[in-house]
Formats: sequence, structure tokens, C-alpha cells
Amino acid sequence: MSSIQDLADALAREAIEAAERLDDDRLIDEISRAIGESSPTTQEAFMTAVRIRKALGRGRGVMERKLGAREMTPERGGGADG
Repeated sequence: MSSIQDLADALAREAIEAAERLDDDRLIDEISRAIGESSPTTQEAFMTAVRIRKALGRGRGVMERKLGAREMTPERGGGADG
């Protein structure tokens, strides 16, 4: 990653955490607009990092739900009784 991507990713991580803590869905958009006023390139890197992190979070959620459901399901066959 380039330094601009690293910086944008760090800010994206912090912004997502802050938005969740504050329960403020608009915080990321406000930060994005503030960045864009001085650097559209940095704004795009920030928003890309936000989208990637949110997508990965949704993907992890699906995986965790599937793993949790599997762990709660009794195994079929192969057990002491099967």
C-alpha cells in the first residue's frame, strides 16, 4: 500500500469505530466531505478504505453466523451413538 492508502485506511478504521460508538451514520460522510475539500484523491482513498472495511465486516458476520450455526447443530453420524 502507498502512504496515502495507509493513512486513509487508518482514518477509515478510526472513523468507522467512532461512527459506531457515537451511533452516527453520517459521520463518515462528514469526514469524507471535509477531506474532499482539500484533496479529492485522499477522499477517494478514504472512501475506498471505508467500503472495503465495511464489506469485510459483513463477510466476517456471515462467516461467524454460519460457523455459529454449525457449532450449535448436532453432528450427523460418526459419534459414539452413530
